[in-house]
Order: sequence, then C-alpha cells, then structure tokens
Amino acid sequence: MSVSVRVPTILRTYTKDAAQVSAEGATLKDVLADLDANHPGIRARILDDSGKIRRFVNVYVGDEDVRFAEGLDTATKDGVEVSIIPAVAGG
Repeated sequence: MSVSVRVPTILRTYTKDAAQVSAEGATLKDVLADLDANHPGIRARILDDSGKIRRFVNVYVGDEDVRFAEGLDTATKDGVEVSIIPAVAGG
C-alpha cells in the first residue's frame, strides 16, 4: 500500500526538507521500515530502542491516533495519510 507521510519540521533534515513523502506498507511498522530505507535514520527518531513509538511522538493514520488503535500494527490503507507529530510541552 502506498501512503503519504507528513513529516514535521524537526525531522525534515532526513527527507531533504520535504514536508510530505511517500512510503509503502500494509501496517504502520512496514511504512516506518520503508520510510527509514528511503530516509536513513528517521525511524530512530520515531521509535525508541525497544521498537516502541517514543512517548513524545504522536503518530496518526488518517485521523486515528495509533496509541488508541493497534499501535505499530495499525493497518495503512492505500492512499491514507500518516502524520508524525512531536509532542509540544510548555509552561
């Protein structure tokens, strides 16, 4: 499945400043693997050393927060948009 991935500004150094890139995969895990194959190093900024989504990164498949879906096993239908959104903190 081909999906569109929205890349936050902080990760655009991996995508040559592209705000949106394409990736392939039937699940979010597959999409992130393909994304990293084409943009080396980006997956390590999204996933921690144990392979889980970093707690300060939010990932959406379509309008669904994957933390409340199937996590990395969330299905990615053809043409869906995957959004990577770093958490914002302030005081």
